[in-house]
Amino acid sequence: MAMASSLFISTPFPSKPISKQIPFSFPSSNPLIRSFTHKPSRNLVVSSSAAATNAIEAETQTSNSATTPAKSLSFRVGHGFDLHRLEPGYPLIIGGINIPHDRGCEAHSDGDVLLHCVVDAILGALGLPDIGQIFPDTDPKWKGAPSSVFMEEAVRLMHEAGYELGNLDATLILQRPKVSPHKEAIRANLCKLLGADPSVVNLKAKTHEKVDSLGENRSIAAHTVVLLMKK
Repeated sequence: MAMASSLFISTPFPSKPISKQIPFSFPSSNPLIRSFTHKPSRNLVVSSSAAATNAIEAETQTSNSATTPAKSLSFRVGHGFDLHRLEPGYPLIIGGINIPHDRGCEAHSDGDVLLHCVVDAILGALGLPDIGQIFPDTDPKWKGAPSSVFMEEAVRLMHEAGYELGNLDATLILQRPKVSPHKEAIRANLCKLLGADPSVVNLKAKTHEKVDSLGENRSIAAHTVVLLMKK
């Protein structure tokens, strides 16, 4: 008990009570603060609530303007897919390289499934119509045309929009023939058409495990993903 009493601290009270009439001095430049001083407490809630609402609206507007997509993006991604029927009597051209085989792609142009796929990926990344709309198979001038013509136009549009190839990843899907003996020649020609370094162009090939038209050697398909970077 002695220890407890020794810790008691006596706080002296002021000799005169604080008057409730003493005015508070606030800067008058802030209208919100003036409302605190001169209006009843019930208005304090209304004023602060209105201020908070205004602040939230201002923040939302700022946030919305900051997250609005720019017309010119720093990068763009595109995906392309193409499939052609394989029939006797047609050449099999993949990536601009003529591949010996007893069947080739039935198509209005040369039927190059890989180049068509790459073109579609670039056009898609740029937000443009697909290859069939830009080079319709109803137009006789594209009859038997080499797909390198389509590639040149896609690359031109890419540069015109202010982009260059970041990287490309393509996958060929066919049961026969084996692509491995021709893979490097295909990739080298693809790099040439794109004006790209080989380190940013990747090419893979897969069979379809003898399933459906691809696996039965009745068709050939390709997928491509491209990344375009702002120059």
